[in-house]
Amino acid sequence: MKIIIQKFGGTSLQNAEIRNKAADHVANAIKNGYSPVVVVSAMGRDGDPYATDTLLKTITSIHKEISLREKDMIMSCGEVISAVTMVQTLKQKNINAIALNGIQAGIITDENFGQAKIQKVIPEKLFDTLNKGLVPVVTGFQGISENGEITTFCRGGSDTTASILAAALEAKHIEIYSDVDGLATADPNKISGTSQIPNVNYIEAVEMADKGANIIHPHAVEIASQFNIPIMLFSTLSNNDPTMITNLKNERPVTVITSENKIIYTQIFPQEENIHATELSVFQILAEQNVSVDFIDITPELISFIVDDLNKDKLLQIVNENNYYFNIKKNFSKVSVVGSGMTGMPGVMSKIVKALTDRDITIYKCTDSYTTISCLVKSVDEKKAISALHEEFELGEKNV
Repeated sequence: MKIIIQKFGGTSLQNAEIRNKAADHVANAIKNGYSPVVVVSAMGRDGDPYATDTLLKTITSIHKEISLREKDMIMSCGEVISAVTMVQTLKQKNINAIALNGIQAGIITDENFGQAKIQKVIPEKLFDTLNKGLVPVVTGFQGISENGEITTFCRGGSDTTASILAAALEAKHIEIYSDVDGLATADPNKISGTSQIPNVNYIEAVEMADKGANIIHPHAVEIASQFNIPIMLFSTLSNNDPTMITNLKNERPVTVITSENKIIYTQIFPQEENIHATELSVFQILAEQNVSVDFIDITPELISFIVDDLNKDKLLQIVNENNYYFNIKKNFSKVSVVGSGMTGMPGVMSKIVKALTDRDITIYKCTDSYTTISCLVKSVDEKKAISALHEEFELGEKNV
């Protein structure tokens, strides 16, 4: 049995016409000799009737305080609706299918509501379903704890469901369907002249996803990498070639330019007699409050870092309650250059600085890893910075 996983995002399920196209991809997989396991997200996006955010707002608009347990209960409903609806769409194409929630699919998690971690998968029911000639349509984003509590993963968790099921079922590959053609050299909604990337390796894909390319969740790529399962990124609406994510070695220094906005740049000024105490307490408290930080820079005179705007309220509470001398600056963006071929290659940073300074873009901070160099710039300069770097590294259609 040649099992594959086909995951369809919310925009691939938002209306009957698009669901029919999604079902055609399932039919083609069967025609090509595969046994597909379908994973679905909640239908549509915020504002659509059954999208996760819409369901959540039906409660939070009335009751501001809702426990994490109850929040997971309602957030799990969108995928159930998608699964049942997708089963009916498949049956209209004479494909026998059955809807399974995360519990029935055997996904066991811890009890960290909203950010549950998968502990194991018990795949017997899925194998039994496949052996009966049925297509399992599994709800993404959710599982069950050992105590029988419904849990959900972090946003993008349906990708994680796809990868963990692929590992448990020893699938040949994973297909991720969305409303775009794979990965592009930059976000086509932000600059023109981008092109689809035919292939990337797991390391690049994790960095892209982590730095703002919201096509696939980084944890899903990490799982696939551990089991060496190829991932294909398709558009539901076209038959174009996908972007392939495998363990290939890339020689090109730069593959993609990504960005994240709504970044807050924070500066904390330690008092001279409490320098080390301040350094220690700042990051301990941030960790206890689950506030993720980046661009960390520590000197005797200044502690600086960035946080996502989503953590603004927590950050303000922390600095005020602890009587820190601080300065918080809003409206920043993080623009990143990603490519596994830059490791050990001189001149990449020089080209980044040249590209940005030639456009009069101020670089406030930089950070780097083996495969990524990120620069902090003003949000008003974000698109200009992406365009400048895209051009500097010759990532246009003729060069990829």
